[in-house]
Amino acid sequence: MTARRPRSFYFLATLLGLFIVFLYAPMACVYILSFQGPNGGMSFPMTGWSTHWYEVLFGGTGGQGMGDIAASFRRSIRLALIVAVISAIIAVSAGMAYRRKFPGSNFVFYSAITSMVLPGIFVGFGIALTFNLLGWRVNWFTSGIGAQLTWTLPFGLLIMFIVLGRFNPSYEEAATDLGANARQRFTDVIVPIILPGIIGIMMASLTSSYEETARTQLNVGTGNTMPMEVTGLLTASATPVLFAIGTVTTLFSFTLVGLTIFALSRLAKRRTMRTAA
Repeated sequence: MTARRPRSFYFLATLLGLFIVFLYAPMACVYILSFQGPNGGMSFPMTGWSTHWYEVLFGGTGGQGMGDIAASFRRSIRLALIVAVISAIIAVSAGMAYRRKFPGSNFVFYSAITSMVLPGIFVGFGIALTFNLLGWRVNWFTSGIGAQLTWTLPFGLLIMFIVLGRFNPSYEEAATDLGANARQRFTDVIVPIILPGIIGIMMASLTSSYEETARTQLNVGTGNTMPMEVTGLLTASATPVLFAIGTVTTLFSFTLVGLTIFALSRLAKRRTMRTAA
């Protein structure tokens, strides 16, 4: 006979259900209101159902509270992809370096982690001021990337330190016994094992970069990123096109999460098959 669940289980399950409703109910309202009719506003009740605001968004005709969404989206995606790749490269390099102690390692580590707790607006202002004093141009490809790395890189370092902290060095020792050099041990042994962690770092860095505003707004030059553009639209004549933008952005984010989970599951399945063989 199966044991009955304790009452605490149902209590905690109820709390979890209420939290999920609290978390996703406002988002559901945004998705529903994105299908307002052409004369609809920013709140209920709805005035008909249509895809008018999606047509405005993808039509790229401007007006109706749209702003320069297309250009800001392309700028944010380019910036996020570059930041994700750089964060992963630096995190893996730092993780490998920290497998052995070296002079000043604690100072370097805590200096990198400190940017997680500093107010983002001050970090962004400091980077913009430094570029200005040095006479360098402030734009998304230079100061913008540097500003966002101060936010994404600490998380990438922590993830990689955890991944490599659980790495079994016996795999490297076995590869060394078989005649593998340092490059072969890294590319053929270490990287395949820590690849899920690398994918996780890139995923976290991409999403964090895409939505970051405080550190970015003073360091991207004349063009806005997607969050900055949406913030600007909120202060202007807002229309339900903002809800359409939110719906598409959420769908895009969930798609990335789904693809990441699929890739990680495939890697885990392949590793299991190799181990069984």
